[in-house]
Amino acid sequence: MRHSSEANQMATAGNNGNDLLTVMDGDLNTFHGSTSEGGIAGDEEHVTEVYLSVLWCGGQLGIALYDTDKYFIYFMPDTPETDDLKLFTKVIEEIHPTCILTSAKQDRSMSDFLKKLGNGQHRRNEKPEIAMFPNVDFGIRLFISKRRLIKGHFSLHPDACSADFKILSFSSLIGYDCLVQVRALGGLLKFLERRRVGVELEDNSVGVPIFAFKKYVINNIIHMDQDTYCVLQIFKKETHPSVYKMATGLKEGLSLFGIMNRCKSMWGEKLMRLWFMRPTRSLKELNKRLDVIQFFTLPRNYETVQTLQECLKNIKNVPSILKRMTLSHTKVNDWQALYKTVYNAVCIGDMCRSLPQSVELFRNISLSFTDDLHYIASLISKVVDFEGSVTENRFIVKPNVDPLIDEKKRKLMGLSDFLTDVARKELENLDSHIPSCTVIYIPLIGFLLSFPRLPDMVDRESFEMNGLDFMFLFEERLHYRSARTKELDTIFGDLHCDIRDQETVVMHQLQAKILEKSKVLFDVIDCVAQLDCLIAMAVLAREGSYTRPRLTEKNIIDIKDGRHPLMELCTRTFVPNPIVSGPEYGKIKILTGPNSCGKSVYLKEVGLIIFMALIGSYVPAVEAEIGMLDGIYTRIQSRESVSVGLSTFMIDLNQVANAVNNATDRSVVLIDEFGKGTNTVDGLALTAAILKHWIKQGPGCPHVFLSTNFHSILQLNLLPDCSLVRYLTLESVQDGEDLVFFYQLKEGVSFFSHAANIAALAGMPSKVIQRGMEVKNLIVLKVVEYLVDVY
Repeated sequence: MRHSSEANQMATAGNNGNDLLTVMDGDLNTFHGSTSEGGIAGDEEHVTEVYLSVLWCGGQLGIALYDTDKYFIYFMPDTPETDDLKLFTKVIEEIHPTCILTSAKQDRSMSDFLKKLGNGQHRRNEKPEIAMFPNVDFGIRLFISKRRLIKGHFSLHPDACSADFKILSFSSLIGYDCLVQVRALGGLLKFLERRRVGVELEDNSVGVPIFAFKKYVINNIIHMDQDTYCVLQIFKKETHPSVYKMATGLKEGLSLFGIMNRCKSMWGEKLMRLWFMRPTRSLKELNKRLDVIQFFTLPRNYETVQTLQECLKNIKNVPSILKRMTLSHTKVNDWQALYKTVYNAVCIGDMCRSLPQSVELFRNISLSFTDDLHYIASLISKVVDFEGSVTENRFIVKPNVDPLIDEKKRKLMGLSDFLTDVARKELENLDSHIPSCTVIYIPLIGFLLSFPRLPDMVDRESFEMNGLDFMFLFEERLHYRSARTKELDTIFGDLHCDIRDQETVVMHQLQAKILEKSKVLFDVIDCVAQLDCLIAMAVLAREGSYTRPRLTEKNIIDIKDGRHPLMELCTRTFVPNPIVSGPEYGKIKILTGPNSCGKSVYLKEVGLIIFMALIGSYVPAVEAEIGMLDGIYTRIQSRESVSVGLSTFMIDLNQVANAVNNATDRSVVLIDEFGKGTNTVDGLALTAAILKHWIKQGPGCPHVFLSTNFHSILQLNLLPDCSLVRYLTLESVQDGEDLVFFYQLKEGVSFFSHAANIAALAGMPSKVIQRGMEVKNLIVLKVVEYLVDVY
């Protein structure tokens, strides 16, 4: 007997004329993955892969990439690139490609760079696949790559469109004058066709899904390397505490991203991470974000925020659903997720239309969330029977959608009583020893006569009966075809299969209608991601009493009562401090003070507040005026690794050298205790030399914040007196043997490190501390005697 996912219908009859019982067996394959809330399955885990095609020819960098998250192809117009490949490095850091493909005929600089990248030397713990193909794959002549575009089958074009139509369509998207970009795009299309990304198991007639071509633009780049992200705790990955996820899962620890990520949708979280990786200098873009945050931080808009966040929770992974639609692999939970997404998108659109249209994001949502959303929601609601689909674990059509399906379902539902009568008549023609019989319907097999096995029926020969064709024995019941059941097969056919086939046809028609309107769904994802991010920032701003920064083109940093956004969460009271830098206030700040007085926290506070302003967020301060800066360079913490093969001091030198060589007058440089990893005199000399190098640049020097315990820099007058340099310290008081920290910034210099007091706080034995002080006094005495002899 065949066990299928369709229901088996059985009618039984007794020879004494008892009432018959109809039994409907449920699907043997249980519906998995649903939640307690309406049976809506959550988004399945999807690993994003990015395939990056790159060419560097004649000093021009051309890039094209395929993202398996949205199934988009992005391309970057030809951009000037130097031998150090800084721009390409920035692209790598932003998109984290799974595979990089390029021509085997490349410049030595690019070849060496990709070799290091593939070996993990450029970015630790990250080794993308490097695939090199013959130069001809990238279309040495432009028409080869153009021909691949024209011959490709993409969802954005109708099936029957001509080559001329495609040429015109692509000319509005892709600049054919960007030769390197077009060649990189042609190589990417060739690679996707060869590897069949995402459709490896499908028939060859099924192409790689590509829903759109979009431009990838890097404007107003803010330089920040991975060390800066690490030491400022912008991101911090930790092992997941759950034993079930410990081996494979990581969670966000105490980090800036961790406290700001209040996003309710996966798209909001992805976009926020992208904004963190791509801080911008665009005043227009930053002010647009701040306008939205300002609106949502107003107390009267609190209920609006809550309502929108409830809707944002239900925005699901639409690109994956659309991909499965193109492959006809949709599941019941896909239809549920899509309907839930569209319904909530309609609610978001209606709500944003009631909000001030002077805010650009609200205006964009009002225009982008078109009537196509209502059309899709109405179509799904009218066609899909969600309750029946969940029960049957397959696509079920509602009544009054297709008359043919309705007719067949009526016949199927009326079979119970009809088969009861048939079973009675069949029982009259059977041997009197047979107590009862049933007529059952099995999909793909048809109607069968079934009755219990008698004791004398021991082998196949004893199963044979006149006028009946033996089919099979199952669970001590014999199944036969009779003349009457054959007649039923002819009259009714295979009802279950007919219904399922017809519902599949309806499903394909529905999918086609939705795919025609898919553009509005991608617009929904883009707008919802921005809305989710900015609401999350607004929620944190309201909870943390943050303020809107005044962004300006002036080269200035003026922050009143700034706070460290992470440290204030870990202490009962946090002492705010000002941050001021600019041509009028001095651009080089030298911090001195006892150990543990808060110098490092202050430096990180400077970096974090500036970073938050450059991603368009409110900042933890009373007031803030921040100019458009172009980079944040740090030497705060040494990220050591055996695989790097560098000493601690060499790592420190690399970080400082990066700042010295690349920082501009609009950069911020944060240096904490540089020089402590080598001889004291050498460290002092290097620190003084670096500061003097920037002092010589005059107003063209970067904004420098440097903390040090090299008091000799001041005692020996190693730096010239000038208005660029300001000396700051964090206030502390010696109360007997105790050292009291006030953590309050003030102008001045501290010549005491109070190391003995800090050692006592750390639990160092008093004898060791006492001996240390004796040695210190002897050293000071020797130095004084030496100076007396010399002078």
